[in-house]
Amino acid sequence: MSLDRLEDLAYLLIKKSVTTLPDDVKLSLRKALSSEKSEVGRKQLETILLNIELAEAEELPLCQDTGLFSFYIDLDPRVYDPLKVKKVLVEALRRATIEIPLRPNAVHPLTRENSGDNVGLGIPYFEWTFNREGYLELTVAPKGAGSENMTKLAMLPPHAGLKGIIKFVVDSVVQAGGAPCPPTVLGVGVGGLAEEALKLAKQALLRPLSQPNPDPELRRLEALLLEKVNETGVGPMGLGGSVTALAVHVNYAHTHTASLPVALAFQCWATRRATLRVEGSP
Repeated sequence: MSLDRLEDLAYLLIKKSVTTLPDDVKLSLRKALSSEKSEVGRKQLETILLNIELAEAEELPLCQDTGLFSFYIDLDPRVYDPLKVKKVLVEALRRATIEIPLRPNAVHPLTRENSGDNVGLGIPYFEWTFNREGYLELTVAPKGAGSENMTKLAMLPPHAGLKGIIKFVVDSVVQAGGAPCPPTVLGVGVGGLAEEALKLAKQALLRPLSQPNPDPELRRLEALLLEKVNETGVGPMGLGGSVTALAVHVNYAHTHTASLPVALAFQCWATRRATLRVEGSP
């Protein structure tokens, strides 16, 4: 496969990520509609589902905020040159900004000057893992500001324990209210250093909603957190209701004996992601 072909595939994947939702997310939203107790909440979910239907039919973005982009790449460096792959993905994003089109969202943090093509210093975000099996797997994850701005990091004292983690998550959801466009998917990163906790929380958002956590202890914690979050009554779009989150996903890493870092990443109802795998040489 040529690098030009890889750019075409990356462009199509970007387009898929902003114009369609994964089946597991749509199924979860439909389940939320059937279980939502609030009439206002049900109306919000009906509107969301109609929005998805129209966007997919017209091949238009699900949301006017097409976000900033994160690329998660798992590749065999014996087969794929990471520097060339990065260049291809940047060019695919520039092309997508013009052709789909995407809203140009990348700005200088101080001058607020817009780059115009969703590319800038540190943007898009790249996260690399490596294999020795000859393939390249790419996940595209656009994320809007409504959910991104609600990201939280707490450096809890170790004695805060499980109760402290739960309180931090629930309090953060209540404080966020309707800003992250609920019903949300919540990623929780526990442990590591501060930056690792945030990374774990973001990675947790990539797990399909239909895929249970393989760790039984974390699976129980996820269920408990989801129950507590939905008891808050924040509801769809923050207008009240019984469904505030579709899922809570937890990742962890070992941490310092004197630390308990906890990070919380929000993803709006438009939990956008798309993945492809390419086998063999480019």
